[in-house]
Amino acid sequence: MKKETFQIMKRPGIENEPIKVQTNFFEVTKLPKMKITHYDVTISPEVPPRSNRKQMFVGKANMFTHKKLPFENKIFEVELEKGSAPMTKARPPQRFKIVIRKARDIDMEDLFQFLNAKGNMTNNCKMAINAMNIIIRHEISAKYPTLRNPFYTPQGATSLREGMEAWQGYYQSARPTMGKMMINIDLSATTFYEGGPLIQMVAKILGLRSPNDLRRGLSDMERQKVEKGIKNLRINDNHRPENKRKFKIEKLTQTSASDIMLDEQRYMRKLDRDLSDKMTNFARQNPTIRANRIQTGLNILNYQNNEYLKQFGMEVSNNMAVVNARILPTPTIQYHQSSRESRVRPNCGSWNLRDKKVINGAILSSWSVLAFLSYKDLPDQAIKLFVRELIITCQDTGMNISERDPPICRANPIGDTKESLQKAWLKARDKAWGAKPQLILCILPNTGLYLYAEIKRISDTVIGIATQCIQSKHTNKPVKQYCANVCLKMNVKLGGENSFLIPEHIQFLVDEPTILMGASVTHPLSGNNEGPSYAALCSSVNVKASCYAASIRVQSHTDILTDLANMVKESLKTFYQACGLKPKKILFYRNGVSKSQFMYVLESELAAIKYACQILEADYRPTITFVVIQKRHHTRFFPIEKKNADKSGNCLPGTVVDMDITHPFEFDFYLLSHAGLHGTSRPTYYQVLYDENGFDANRLQNLSYNLCHTYVRCTRAVSLVPPVYYARLAATRARLYSFSFCNTDTESSEGVAINFGAVKELQKVMYYI
Repeated sequence: MKKETFQIMKRPGIENEPIKVQTNFFEVTKLPKMKITHYDVTISPEVPPRSNRKQMFVGKANMFTHKKLPFENKIFEVELEKGSAPMTKARPPQRFKIVIRKARDIDMEDLFQFLNAKGNMTNNCKMAINAMNIIIRHEISAKYPTLRNPFYTPQGATSLREGMEAWQGYYQSARPTMGKMMINIDLSATTFYEGGPLIQMVAKILGLRSPNDLRRGLSDMERQKVEKGIKNLRINDNHRPENKRKFKIEKLTQTSASDIMLDEQRYMRKLDRDLSDKMTNFARQNPTIRANRIQTGLNILNYQNNEYLKQFGMEVSNNMAVVNARILPTPTIQYHQSSRESRVRPNCGSWNLRDKKVINGAILSSWSVLAFLSYKDLPDQAIKLFVRELIITCQDTGMNISERDPPICRANPIGDTKESLQKAWLKARDKAWGAKPQLILCILPNTGLYLYAEIKRISDTVIGIATQCIQSKHTNKPVKQYCANVCLKMNVKLGGENSFLIPEHIQFLVDEPTILMGASVTHPLSGNNEGPSYAALCSSVNVKASCYAASIRVQSHTDILTDLANMVKESLKTFYQACGLKPKKILFYRNGVSKSQFMYVLESELAAIKYACQILEADYRPTITFVVIQKRHHTRFFPIEKKNADKSGNCLPGTVVDMDITHPFEFDFYLLSHAGLHGTSRPTYYQVLYDENGFDANRLQNLSYNLCHTYVRCTRAVSLVPPVYYARLAATRARLYSFSFCNTDTESSEGVAINFGAVKELQKVMYYI
């Protein structure tokens, strides 16, 4: 098969009257006009990035100058001062050889051409932008702790617990936009150990009022807790002020800590739930506070007095950019015709289920309840009261619950989960006179991941039955809204449909049979680089895109979906089997791809999609649109006028920005599709890489926004188009199967052998919700 070559889509025209919003971008009002010289720097022996940056250079192996050095290649011998590195068992080297070699001259003219849509992104452009990033970060990284991009400051630090505190950080990045360069400045946050006497830290770890309480000595348990808390910390020995030395803690001894000072050093361990919640609250700020803190960060950066910017001829505005935006119209959602209110137009991104029945209510005739708690902790009567309220809500919402008194089973949360689920399955079957069980309602004692993962692995891949997990705290006083949300999940897990958009608002889908696809890859949990990745493709199975089927794979650690061709083939066949139609159009939303990988992903995955179509039929060629979606970015919007803000102070749902701060000429936009609940809302970034369906910007923006109102788990518009949201859920679910150490060994197409069981009998319903 001949390899096609692709080109990323250019921007089409737009419609609608613009409004103005602020954004956390600051214009570079003056760019370097001279040629910037790029040098490669090699340091040997190699040292960790921390030492590299602290001892020599910012930018690892790159150095940029505004004037040529008096040599093109030169070798330097450098010896560090004593005491400049912490004393450890493996002490770092003190003598280094540094080789500086001229790499290239960077002509800024290429960048000017690119910004004004007169040239492509050349290697010269990339190096110019890279140089600008190093220039703006160089001075600040020498003053404050820096982690990759953000720098952190103790100003406004908040104490957490046990000698730890939250620090505010600031992110900065040079970004090419329409006709100009901008600096994107945003907030970050991380955890540091408090500086000060080590003995004070020990007292805080143990929750003591003061270091004096340590005079009584430490128990073995306390000693272990302290050693775990302080191991690998960097400290200064102040016993002899004229000869301060630095050390790294290896273990705890009986030596006095009164003369030892703790360095402010970042907390590197994984945060527990309590600390994670505290950090989230610290990092979460409403739009007004966030905008003010970004301005504080700009003041700390102090670009106006930055000598390096002056040397390179750069100037940056002190004012947040004001950009053009538009607010898209809100779609109408269709419920069952028998509803008192069969159509609803959301208000500020949300609505409720009152007086509404789902489009297609599932029938539930065989099910059971499995409580992972003792009778003492949760009596049968409390369970029955909750089940009664849940059944009433399900009936009101359009489901048909013919079994009103499901059997109640109990299990030990640390016992044999497989045996417990199988017993619950048998109880349901026996109560229904031999009918196949449809659902097990599992009541969990806490939010622990292991039990939840085991339940899902066994029910999805061993037994083949839908499960609905709920926390026991919700059973005490059943809340109608909570029961309604559980009902929405249960209905689609049993094959029902909740709602869809009226035809006028999904015209692209109903004009001709169209399949929506969302793809995502989930990588191992942080800190585990050796585990496999999980790929998921979720695709609509009907014309109105109200239900989705999932196809999941385990693969090597890569961002590409390595078995996409077979996954697409499965999805196309499922669509045809469900509605008897062959899709004539494919709208493919791809999640989690960095800009540097756009062309690589496009060439690999678009070819796989086309190949899948040709496998099914040689002349089957549906038109394809390939859209990349990103949520991990630092762009934020702030409303200027009150009429364009919601009650949280965020921009209104439907706010779209497709000019001023977007790509100089490619087809991209930012869409804020959800209402703000906490903090400052993050818009979703969309970029069209390939389009055979003739989308203009308005049509794709409206369709994407409208689809965000069809997420089956709630009655709110969400921040991502549902097929991508579902793909993320399905990939995360797949990771749980191996998290629980299942017994079925499989091997991916890339040869990654891991424990992974195939989904059993649930592939055609939304079991992953």
